[in-house]
This record gives sequence, structure tokens and C-alpha cells, in this order.
Amino acid sequence: MLYYLFNYLNDHFNFPGAGMFQYISFRAAMAIILSLTISLVFGKSLINKLHKLQVSDEIRNLGLEGEQQKKGTPTMGGLIILAAILIPTLLFARINNVYIILIMVSTIWLGLVGFLDDYIKVFKKNKEGLAGRFKILGQVGLGFIVATTLYFNQHVKTKEFYHPGEVTEEFVKEQNLMPQVISGELMLVKDHKATTTTIPFFKSSEFDYADMLKFIGSSYKDYNYIIYLLVVIFIITAVSNGANITDGIDGLAAGTSAIISFVLGIFAYVSGNIIFSKYLNIMYIPHLEEMVIFAGALVGACVGFLWYNAFPAQVFMGDTGSLALGGIIAAFSIMVRKELLIPILCGIFLVENLSVMMQVSYFKYTKKKYGEGRRIFKMSPLHHHFQKSGFHESKIVARFWIIGVLLAIVTIITLKVR
Repeated sequence: MLYYLFNYLNDHFNFPGAGMFQYISFRAAMAIILSLTISLVFGKSLINKLHKLQVSDEIRNLGLEGEQQKKGTPTMGGLIILAAILIPTLLFARINNVYIILIMVSTIWLGLVGFLDDYIKVFKKNKEGLAGRFKILGQVGLGFIVATTLYFNQHVKTKEFYHPGEVTEEFVKEQNLMPQVISGELMLVKDHKATTTTIPFFKSSEFDYADMLKFIGSSYKDYNYIIYLLVVIFIITAVSNGANITDGIDGLAAGTSAIISFVLGIFAYVSGNIIFSKYLNIMYIPHLEEMVIFAGALVGACVGFLWYNAFPAQVFMGDTGSLALGGIIAAFSIMVRKELLIPILCGIFLVENLSVMMQVSYFKYTKKKYGEGRRIFKMSPLHHHFQKSGFHESKIVARFWIIGVLLAIVTIITLKVR
């Protein structure tokens, strides 16, 4: 909203400093500062309010060191994260941008699903919370919204560039290529509407999900939406569940999400900048640059939340925060066409998810085969295995963060190492 106000003041009154709001970097910096401020100021007030309302989750007796000291710690702290994300985005981003609208809907959507889960646990005294099928339904619903918007909205597209000497006049007319000067060089540009994504570590290797259906014949593109919808639903469900499972010890999910969000902000900046995207030979996605403001707010919200969530935690984010963070990261990755990098960038979430799946599957298999269930890990998710092995949770979190930073660096260098 402030973007439009200061743009008006700059155009009509030449208001000093109003032109700063034209710069993505300035608005992103302001979003980070405001989200941190909201987290620190609003966070303390909310924690006191949650204490008065006795909004605390039941701590299960898992035999882990220090778990009983966590009794009485308020949950639903994800409300701090949601406020610190949404308010700066509304103030500093261009809110008519399709990507901003979609990511805010994603934030609110899974935030509400998580809030409902926490509400049932806390106020209805049902430790199971929202039934699993309704959580999945919420995730599938968001997947449908994201896929449908990205597939059908006319403003969601990429641009392809051609050197004039590399194409024939017939090709220019057939593809309706338009001339455009980029960094002092004349290029021919074409709008491209497709469900295309980026294959990491390969130069100029873009993959269209429609190609997965070529085996059905020449009409395969007629079913493109269906395969794209299924892929988006799978990614959103997997990542949001991964973030939810990772939120098991103080600071782990928030710190990991901050690292991931920083990388996604870099991708949004270079993919939404025509000069950088041409230099790096990556997909140029018009209008995506506004997502840098959202990424800034997201990083600030996660880091600010750590002020109260780092060991020993004064508040837990609950499913209100963890489901929303997972959904945001998944939707953001799909928007920047980097979802195939999720196994690397979100490696912590992936490993945590896999550890639970492996533990449950192996236990059921051995129980059926030997009559007695056996385990791969001392406890799942993986962070609990290390707790059972005698590691302090702050050391586990620090080491997971270090791994997260290494995975983030590997993800970033895919921009050049291809």
C-alpha cells in the first residue's frame, strides 16, 4: 500500500525520498526491518496473552531429556510469524501482483488449517488435533488454488530471448517475436505460457510437465493441467508436512525456514530481473521481482521468531506456523520455477520426512514378518534420534542449521554450475 502512496507523492508533489519506493532492494530491506520489529514487539505481547489464556500444548512423555521442563510453554506462536509476514507485505509490496496475491492466500490458507489444528488440541483438549484427512484436504485445496492460478492466469508467463542473427524471418513472424534492447543488445522476445520448470545442473535444460504425457499421443497437451495439478499438490503436501515434522525441537523449523527463504528471495530477484536472468541464462519471469519483498518479510519473521523460540523456547509456533511455513516455501518454489531443487534446498525437511516414513514402514514390515516390530532409528523424526543418542537439542539444531546453510549454498551455485 505504501508503494502506491509514495509513488503518488513522487509523481504529483516530488516528495523527497518518495522515489526510494521504486526500488525492490529498498522495499525488501524495509520489509525485513518491519517484520523483525513486529516479531519482537508483538511477539512479547502475544506470548503474555497466550500465558494468561493457558494456551499450551500437552507435552507427550517420549522419554527425552528436558521435555518435562517444556510443560506450560504456550503454543500458537505461529500467529507472530503470520503477522510479521503479512503486514510488511501489504505495506511494501505491489498488492495487485498475481504472485503476491497467491502467496498471501497460501500463507493465510495453511495458517488457518494449522490454527484449527492447534485450537482443537488446546481448547477442545483433543491431543490428536484436526483429523489427518482434513489436513490433507486443506493441503490439496491449496494445491488446486496454486496450480489453477499459475496455469490459467494471463499474467503468469515467462519470456524467451533470441539473437536476431540466429533466427529466420519466417520464425520471427511465426512466433510473433518482438524486438527489445537488453543491456545495450538488441534481442527478439517472445511471451511463453507453459508449465515449464528448471532442471538443476544442466544448461538450458527446461522441462515442461506436459512432456510427461507424450506417450498418450499427439493430444498429450490437452491433459497438461491435470499432470501439473498433481505435481503441485504433491509438492505442497510433502513440503508442508516436512516443515510440520521438523518443528520438534526449539528453533529448528524457524531457523531452517529462514535459510530456505533467503535463497528463494535470491531466486526471485534474479529470475524477475531481465538483465540478471539473461546473464545467468535462466528463465526470465516478469512481475516475479515483487516476491523479493515477501521473501524479506518471511526471513525477518522467522529470525524474529527465533528471539523467543530459540532454546529454551518461550513459545512454540505450533501447526499454525509450521504448516504455513511449509506451504509458503512450496508455493514460492513453484512460482520461481525451482521446485526440482526442493530436495536439495529443503534437504532438512526431506530427511525428517523420510526418517518417519522409513521408521513406520520398517516397523510394520518387521512386525508382519517376525511378529515383532523393529526400528531403524532410536526414535523418529531424525532429530529425536539424536536426542536419544545423548546430544543436547541446541547442538542438534546448530548442526542442522549448518547443514541447511551448506545445502543453501549448493542450491545457489546451481545458477552457474550447469
